[in-house]
Amino acid sequence: MAGGLFALLDDVAALARIAAASVDDVGAAAGRASMKAAGVVVDDTAVTPQYLHGSAAARELPIIKKIAIGSLRNKLLFILPAAVLLGQFLPGLLPVILIFGGGFLAYEGAHKVHERFFGDDTAAEKAVSPAGEFTPEHEQKTVSQAIRTDFILSAEIMVIALKEVVSSDPDASIWMRAIVLGVVALLITILVYGVVAAIVKMDDVGVHLSMKSSASNQRLGHAMVAGMPKLLAGISFVGTLAMLWVGGHIFLISLYEIGGTDGLLEGTTFGDVLHAPYDLIHHWEVDVHDAVGGALGGLAGWLLNTLLSGLVGLVLGWIVMTVLRAVGVGVHDSHDAEPAAGHDAEDAEEKAGAQEEGEHRDRHLVELGETPDEGVEDSPKR
Repeated sequence: MAGGLFALLDDVAALARIAAASVDDVGAAAGRASMKAAGVVVDDTAVTPQYLHGSAAARELPIIKKIAIGSLRNKLLFILPAAVLLGQFLPGLLPVILIFGGGFLAYEGAHKVHERFFGDDTAAEKAVSPAGEFTPEHEQKTVSQAIRTDFILSAEIMVIALKEVVSSDPDASIWMRAIVLGVVALLITILVYGVVAAIVKMDDVGVHLSMKSSASNQRLGHAMVAGMPKLLAGISFVGTLAMLWVGGHIFLISLYEIGGTDGLLEGTTFGDVLHAPYDLIHHWEVDVHDAVGGALGGLAGWLLNTLLSGLVGLVLGWIVMTVLRAVGVGVHDSHDAEPAAGHDAEDAEEKAGAQEEGEHRDRHLVELGETPDEGVEDSPKR
Protein backbone atom coordinates (compact mmCIF):
# COMPACT_ATOMS: atom_id res chain seq x y z
CA MET A 1 0.00 0.00 0.00
CA ALA A 2 2.84 2.37 0.95
CA GLY A 3 4.65 1.47 -2.25
CA GLY A 4 1.56 2.36 -4.30
CA LEU A 5 1.23 5.65 -2.44
CA PHE A 6 4.87 6.55 -3.05
CA ALA A 7 4.48 5.60 -6.72
CA LEU A 8 1.45 7.86 -6.95
CA LEU A 9 3.38 10.70 -5.30
CA ASP A 10 6.24 10.15 -7.76
CA ASP A 11 3.78 10.36 -10.64
CA VAL A 12 2.28 13.55 -9.20
CA ALA A 13 5.77 15.05 -8.79
CA ALA A 14 6.64 14.09 -12.36
CA LEU A 15 3.45 15.71 -13.65
CA ALA A 16 4.23 18.81 -11.60
CA ARG A 17 7.72 19.01 -13.12
CA ILE A 18 6.24 18.64 -16.59
CA ALA A 19 3.68 21.33 -15.84
CA ALA A 20 6.39 23.64 -14.48
CA ALA A 21 8.51 23.03 -17.55
CA SER A 22 5.49 23.77 -19.74
CA VAL A 23 4.89 27.02 -17.86
CA ASP A 24 8.54 27.93 -18.35
CA ASP A 25 8.27 27.10 -22.03
CA VAL A 26 5.14 29.19 -22.37
CA GLY A 27 6.77 32.09 -20.54
CA ALA A 28 9.95 31.90 -22.60
CA ALA A 29 8.06 31.55 -25.87
CA ALA A 30 5.72 34.40 -24.96
CA GLY A 31 8.69 36.57 -24.07
CA ARG A 32 10.47 35.86 -27.36
CA ALA A 33 7.30 36.39 -29.35
CA SER A 34 6.50 39.65 -27.56
CA MET A 35 10.01 40.99 -28.18
CA LYS A 36 9.72 40.09 -31.86
CA ALA A 37 6.54 42.18 -32.09
CA ALA A 38 8.01 45.10 -30.11
CA GLY A 39 8.06 47.45 -33.09
CA VAL A 40 4.34 47.03 -33.71
CA VAL A 41 3.69 47.40 -29.97
CA VAL A 42 5.44 50.78 -30.01
CA ASP A 43 3.31 51.69 -32.99
CA ASP A 44 0.12 50.61 -31.21
CA THR A 45 1.07 52.62 -28.11
CA ALA A 46 1.85 55.71 -30.15
CA VAL A 47 -1.32 55.55 -32.27
CA THR A 48 -3.88 55.21 -29.47
CA PRO A 49 -3.49 58.60 -27.65
CA GLN A 50 -4.61 60.49 -30.78
CA TYR A 51 -8.12 59.09 -30.34
CA LEU A 52 -8.39 60.90 -26.99
CA HIS A 53 -7.85 64.31 -28.54
CA GLY A 54 -10.75 66.54 -27.52
CA SER A 55 -12.19 64.23 -24.87
CA ALA A 56 -13.02 65.46 -21.39
CA ALA A 57 -10.50 64.51 -18.70
CA ALA A 58 -13.13 62.47 -16.87
CA ARG A 59 -13.77 60.38 -20.02
CA GLU A 60 -10.14 59.54 -20.85
CA LEU A 61 -9.78 56.41 -18.71
CA PRO A 62 -13.26 55.07 -19.58
CA ILE A 63 -12.44 55.48 -23.28
CA ILE A 64 -9.10 53.70 -22.83
CA LYS A 65 -10.89 50.92 -20.95
CA LYS A 66 -13.39 50.47 -23.78
CA ILE A 67 -10.63 50.32 -26.39
CA ALA A 68 -8.56 47.91 -24.28
CA ILE A 69 -11.50 45.54 -23.78
CA GLY A 70 -12.26 45.67 -27.50
CA SER A 71 -8.60 45.02 -28.29
CA LEU A 72 -8.42 42.00 -25.98
CA ARG A 73 -11.67 40.65 -27.39
CA ASN A 74 -10.28 41.00 -30.91
CA LYS A 75 -7.12 39.13 -29.98
CA LEU A 76 -8.68 36.27 -28.04
CA LEU A 77 -11.96 35.63 -29.88
CA PHE A 78 -11.06 36.35 -33.49
CA ILE A 79 -7.34 36.68 -34.19
CA LEU A 80 -6.00 33.91 -31.94
CA PRO A 81 -8.17 31.04 -33.30
CA ALA A 82 -7.58 32.12 -36.90
CA ALA A 83 -3.84 32.52 -36.39
CA VAL A 84 -3.44 29.16 -34.63
CA LEU A 85 -5.37 27.30 -37.33
CA LEU A 86 -3.44 29.09 -40.04
CA GLY A 87 -0.12 28.28 -38.42
CA GLN A 88 -1.11 24.65 -37.99
CA PHE A 89 -2.48 23.94 -41.46
CA LEU A 90 -1.28 26.73 -43.80
CA PRO A 91 1.95 28.17 -42.35
CA GLY A 92 3.13 29.17 -45.82
CA LEU A 93 0.46 31.88 -45.91
CA LEU A 94 1.84 33.72 -42.86
CA PRO A 95 4.32 35.81 -44.92
CA VAL A 96 1.52 36.71 -47.35
CA ILE A 97 -0.63 38.01 -44.48
CA LEU A 98 2.35 39.91 -43.10
CA ILE A 99 2.80 41.64 -46.47
CA PHE A 100 -0.66 43.19 -46.10
CA GLY A 101 0.06 44.03 -42.47
CA GLY A 102 3.35 45.67 -43.38
CA GLY A 103 1.62 47.60 -46.14
CA PHE A 104 -1.00 48.86 -43.67
CA LEU A 105 1.64 50.05 -41.21
CA ALA A 106 3.57 51.75 -44.01
CA TYR A 107 0.34 53.43 -45.15
CA GLU A 108 -0.37 54.68 -41.63
CA GLY A 109 3.16 56.09 -41.38
CA ALA A 110 2.99 57.74 -44.80
CA HIS A 111 -0.42 59.19 -43.92
CA LYS A 112 1.09 60.74 -40.79
CA VAL A 113 3.88 62.27 -42.88
CA HIS A 114 1.26 63.62 -45.30
CA GLU A 115 -0.70 65.14 -42.39
CA ARG A 116 2.47 66.73 -41.06
CA PHE A 117 3.45 68.45 -44.29
CA PHE A 118 0.09 69.01 -45.99
CA GLY A 119 -2.09 69.77 -42.97
CA ASP A 120 -4.78 67.07 -43.15
CA ASP A 121 -6.90 66.82 -40.00
CA THR A 122 -6.91 63.51 -38.20
CA ALA A 123 -10.13 61.58 -37.78
CA ALA A 124 -9.99 62.23 -34.04
CA GLU A 125 -9.79 65.98 -34.59
CA LYS A 126 -12.80 65.86 -36.90
CA ALA A 127 -14.82 64.05 -34.23
CA VAL A 128 -14.59 66.89 -31.73
CA SER A 129 -17.83 68.68 -31.01
CA PRO A 130 -18.14 72.48 -31.29
CA ALA A 131 -17.70 72.72 -27.52
CA GLY A 132 -14.26 71.12 -27.85
CA GLU A 133 -15.14 67.77 -26.31
CA PHE A 134 -16.54 64.47 -27.53
CA THR A 135 -20.27 64.08 -27.65
CA PRO A 136 -21.48 60.58 -26.69
CA GLU A 137 -22.04 59.82 -30.37
CA HIS A 138 -18.58 61.04 -31.29
CA GLU A 139 -17.07 59.06 -28.42
CA GLN A 140 -18.72 55.84 -29.53
CA LYS A 141 -17.68 56.43 -33.13
CA THR A 142 -14.10 57.16 -32.10
CA VAL A 143 -13.89 54.10 -29.85
CA SER A 144 -15.16 51.93 -32.69
CA GLN A 145 -12.60 53.44 -35.06
CA ALA A 146 -9.80 52.91 -32.54
CA ILE A 147 -10.82 49.26 -32.06
CA ARG A 148 -10.84 48.71 -35.83
CA THR A 149 -7.35 50.18 -36.14
CA ASP A 150 -6.21 48.14 -33.16
CA PHE A 151 -7.62 45.01 -34.81
CA ILE A 152 -5.16 45.35 -37.67
CA LEU A 153 -2.25 46.15 -35.37
CA SER A 154 -3.23 43.31 -33.04
CA ALA A 155 -3.43 40.90 -35.97
CA GLU A 156 0.04 42.01 -36.97
CA ILE A 157 1.35 41.44 -33.44
CA MET A 158 -0.26 38.01 -33.16
CA VAL A 159 0.95 36.81 -36.57
CA ILE A 160 4.50 37.98 -35.82
CA ALA A 161 4.32 36.23 -32.45
CA LEU A 162 2.95 33.05 -34.05
CA LYS A 163 5.66 33.11 -36.69
CA GLU A 164 8.28 33.31 -33.92
CA VAL A 165 6.67 30.41 -32.05
CA VAL A 166 6.49 28.25 -35.19
CA SER A 167 10.10 28.98 -36.20
CA SER A 168 11.53 28.47 -32.70
CA ASP A 169 9.61 25.23 -32.02
CA PRO A 170 8.10 23.68 -35.17
CA ASP A 171 6.95 20.63 -33.20
CA ALA A 172 4.94 22.61 -30.64
CA SER A 173 1.36 21.41 -30.30
CA ILE A 174 -1.55 23.53 -31.41
CA TRP A 175 -2.56 23.94 -27.75
CA MET A 176 0.90 25.19 -26.78
CA ARG A 177 0.77 27.74 -29.58
CA ALA A 178 -2.71 28.84 -28.51
CA ILE A 179 -1.60 29.26 -24.89
CA VAL A 180 1.51 31.22 -25.88
CA LEU A 181 -0.51 33.52 -28.10
CA GLY A 182 -3.09 33.97 -25.33
CA VAL A 183 -0.33 35.04 -22.93
CA VAL A 184 1.12 37.39 -25.57
CA ALA A 185 -2.33 38.91 -26.17
CA LEU A 186 -2.86 39.55 -22.46
CA LEU A 187 0.63 40.95 -21.83
CA ILE A 188 0.63 43.19 -24.90
CA THR A 189 -2.84 44.60 -24.13
CA ILE A 190 -1.93 45.37 -20.51
CA LEU A 191 1.38 46.92 -21.56
CA VAL A 192 0.01 49.07 -24.38
CA TYR A 193 -3.06 50.44 -22.63
CA GLY A 194 -1.36 50.71 -19.26
CA VAL A 195 1.28 52.95 -20.85
CA VAL A 196 -1.40 54.89 -22.75
CA ALA A 197 -3.37 55.48 -19.53
CA ALA A 198 -0.22 56.66 -17.75
CA ILE A 199 0.61 59.03 -20.58
CA VAL A 200 -2.79 60.68 -20.92
CA LYS A 201 -3.19 61.15 -17.15
CA MET A 202 0.30 62.55 -16.63
CA ASP A 203 -0.96 66.13 -16.83
CA ASP A 204 -3.62 65.39 -14.19
CA VAL A 205 -0.93 64.03 -11.89
CA GLY A 206 1.08 67.17 -12.62
CA VAL A 207 -1.85 69.41 -11.69
CA HIS A 208 -2.31 67.45 -8.45
CA LEU A 209 1.37 67.83 -7.57
CA SER A 210 1.37 71.52 -8.40
CA MET A 211 -1.29 72.07 -5.71
CA LYS A 212 0.90 70.53 -2.99
CA SER A 213 2.55 72.72 -0.38
CA SER A 214 6.03 71.40 -1.17
CA ALA A 215 7.98 73.58 -3.60
CA SER A 216 9.68 70.55 -5.13
CA ASN A 217 6.33 68.88 -5.79
CA GLN A 218 5.01 72.08 -7.35
CA ARG A 219 8.03 72.35 -9.65
CA LEU A 220 7.65 68.71 -10.64
CA GLY A 221 3.93 69.17 -11.26
CA HIS A 222 4.44 72.25 -13.42
CA ALA A 223 7.17 70.43 -15.36
CA MET A 224 4.88 67.46 -15.98
CA VAL A 225 2.06 69.67 -17.23
CA ALA A 226 4.39 71.73 -19.41
CA GLY A 227 6.10 68.62 -20.77
CA MET A 228 2.91 66.79 -21.73
CA PRO A 229 2.53 68.34 -25.22
CA LYS A 230 6.18 67.68 -25.98
CA LEU A 231 5.84 64.08 -24.78
CA LEU A 232 2.80 63.46 -26.97
CA ALA A 233 4.56 65.07 -29.94
CA GLY A 234 7.60 62.88 -29.31
CA ILE A 235 5.47 59.75 -29.06
CA SER A 236 3.70 60.65 -32.30
CA PHE A 237 7.07 61.16 -34.00
CA VAL A 238 8.46 57.87 -32.71
CA GLY A 239 5.24 56.13 -33.66
CA THR A 240 5.46 57.43 -37.22
CA LEU A 241 9.06 56.25 -37.52
CA ALA A 242 8.06 52.89 -36.04
CA MET A 243 5.23 52.49 -38.57
CA LEU A 244 7.53 53.19 -41.50
CA TRP A 245 10.42 51.09 -40.21
CA VAL A 246 8.39 48.09 -39.04
CA GLY A 247 6.07 48.23 -42.06
CA GLY A 248 8.94 48.37 -44.53
CA HIS A 249 10.95 45.70 -42.71
CA ILE A 250 8.02 43.30 -42.47
CA PHE A 251 7.24 43.86 -46.15
CA LEU A 252 10.84 43.13 -47.21
CA ILE A 253 11.24 40.10 -44.95
CA SER A 254 7.92 38.63 -46.09
CA LEU A 255 8.85 39.00 -49.75
CA TYR A 256 12.22 37.41 -48.94
CA GLU A 257 10.58 34.43 -47.27
CA ILE A 258 8.01 33.90 -50.02
CA GLY A 259 10.77 33.68 -52.60
CA GLY A 260 13.32 31.93 -50.37
CA THR A 261 13.80 28.48 -48.93
CA ASP A 262 10.50 26.68 -48.27
CA GLY A 263 8.65 29.74 -49.58
CA LEU A 264 5.55 29.61 -51.73
CA LEU A 265 7.52 30.69 -54.82
CA GLU A 266 10.83 28.99 -54.08
CA GLY A 267 12.80 28.18 -57.24
CA THR A 268 10.70 30.39 -59.54
CA THR A 269 11.86 33.48 -61.41
CA PHE A 270 9.28 35.64 -59.62
CA GLY A 271 10.40 34.14 -56.31
CA ASP A 272 13.99 35.19 -57.05
CA VAL A 273 12.75 38.71 -57.79
CA LEU A 274 10.92 38.87 -54.46
CA HIS A 275 13.93 37.43 -52.69
CA ALA A 276 16.36 39.99 -54.08
CA PRO A 277 15.52 43.33 -52.31
CA TYR A 278 16.10 42.23 -48.73
CA ASP A 279 19.00 40.04 -49.82
CA LEU A 280 20.68 43.17 -51.18
CA ILE A 281 19.94 45.21 -48.04
CA HIS A 282 21.26 42.42 -45.83
CA HIS A 283 24.41 42.25 -48.00
CA TRP A 284 24.98 45.98 -47.48
CA GLU A 285 24.37 45.55 -43.75
CA VAL A 286 27.04 42.85 -43.55
CA ASP A 287 29.48 44.98 -45.58
CA VAL A 288 29.03 47.93 -43.18
CA HIS A 289 29.39 45.63 -40.17
CA ASP A 290 32.63 44.18 -41.51
CA ALA A 291 34.00 47.57 -42.55
CA VAL A 292 33.42 49.20 -39.14
CA GLY A 293 33.95 46.10 -37.02
CA GLY A 294 33.02 45.18 -33.46
CA ALA A 295 29.92 46.28 -31.60
CA LEU A 296 29.96 49.63 -33.37
CA GLY A 297 29.91 47.81 -36.69
CA GLY A 298 26.86 45.83 -35.60
CA LEU A 299 25.11 49.06 -34.62
CA ALA A 300 26.06 50.76 -37.90
CA GLY A 301 24.80 47.78 -39.90
CA TRP A 302 21.53 47.73 -37.97
CA LEU A 303 21.05 51.47 -38.49
CA LEU A 304 21.60 51.07 -42.24
CA ASN A 305 19.07 48.23 -42.36
CA THR A 306 16.60 50.28 -40.33
CA LEU A 307 17.05 53.40 -42.48
CA LEU A 308 16.57 51.49 -45.73
CA SER A 309 13.56 49.64 -44.31
CA GLY A 310 12.05 52.97 -43.27
CA LEU A 311 12.58 54.42 -46.75
CA VAL A 312 10.97 51.35 -48.29
CA GLY A 313 8.08 51.77 -45.83
CA LEU A 314 7.66 55.44 -46.77
CA VAL A 315 7.62 54.68 -50.51
CA LEU A 316 5.31 51.70 -50.04
CA GLY A 317 2.95 53.65 -47.77
CA TRP A 318 2.86 56.59 -50.17
CA ILE A 319 1.99 54.26 -53.06
CA VAL A 320 -0.79 52.62 -51.03
CA MET A 321 -2.12 56.02 -49.94
CA THR A 322 -2.08 57.32 -53.52
CA VAL A 323 -3.95 54.26 -54.80
CA LEU A 324 -6.53 54.43 -52.02
CA ARG A 325 -7.13 58.12 -52.59
CA ALA A 326 -7.48 57.48 -56.33
CA VAL A 327 -10.34 55.05 -55.65
CA GLY A 328 -11.94 57.33 -53.04
CA VAL A 329 -10.66 55.64 -49.86
CA GLY A 330 -8.81 57.61 -47.20
CA VAL A 331 -9.97 61.01 -48.48
CA HIS A 332 -12.49 63.38 -47.00
CA ASP A 333 -15.86 62.32 -48.33
CA SER A 334 -17.85 64.90 -50.24
CA HIS A 335 -20.80 64.47 -47.90
CA ASP A 336 -18.52 65.50 -45.02
CA ALA A 337 -17.74 68.75 -46.82
CA GLU A 338 -21.28 69.46 -47.97
CA PRO A 339 -22.76 70.13 -44.52
CA ALA A 340 -19.88 72.49 -43.77
CA ALA A 341 -20.42 74.24 -47.09
CA GLY A 342 -24.15 74.41 -46.34
CA HIS A 343 -23.49 75.95 -42.94
CA ASP A 344 -21.13 78.50 -44.49
CA ALA A 345 -23.78 79.44 -47.04
CA GLU A 346 -26.40 79.79 -44.31
CA ASP A 347 -24.04 81.97 -42.25
CA ALA A 348 -23.32 84.15 -45.28
CA GLU A 349 -27.01 84.57 -46.03
CA GLU A 350 -27.74 85.37 -42.39
CA LYS A 351 -24.98 87.98 -42.26
CA ALA A 352 -26.14 89.51 -45.54
CA GLY A 353 -29.70 89.65 -44.19
CA ALA A 354 -28.54 91.30 -40.97
CA GLN A 355 -26.51 93.85 -42.91
CA GLU A 356 -29.46 94.66 -45.17
CA GLU A 357 -31.71 94.99 -42.13
CA GLY A 358 -29.23 97.35 -40.50
CA GLU A 359 -28.98 99.52 -43.58
CA HIS A 360 -32.79 99.67 -43.85
CA ARG A 361 -33.02 100.67 -40.16
CA ASP A 362 -30.40 103.41 -40.63
CA ARG A 363 -32.28 104.86 -43.62
CA HIS A 364 -35.47 104.83 -41.59
CA LEU A 365 -33.77 106.67 -38.72
CA VAL A 366 -32.41 109.29 -41.08
CA GLU A 367 -35.87 109.87 -42.48
CA LEU A 368 -37.10 110.42 -38.91
CA GLY A 369 -34.35 112.97 -38.34
CA GLU A 370 -32.32 110.76 -36.02
CA THR A 371 -28.72 109.72 -36.38
CA PRO A 372 -28.10 106.03 -37.17
CA ASP A 373 -26.29 105.55 -33.85
CA GLU A 374 -29.44 106.35 -31.89
CA GLY A 375 -31.84 103.61 -31.03
CA VAL A 376 -29.39 100.87 -31.81
CA GLU A 377 -29.43 99.50 -28.30
CA ASP A 378 -32.41 97.28 -29.01
CA SER A 379 -31.03 95.89 -32.23
CA PRO A 380 -29.85 92.31 -32.23
CA LYS A 381 -26.10 91.88 -31.87
CA ARG A 382 -24.09 89.63 -34.17
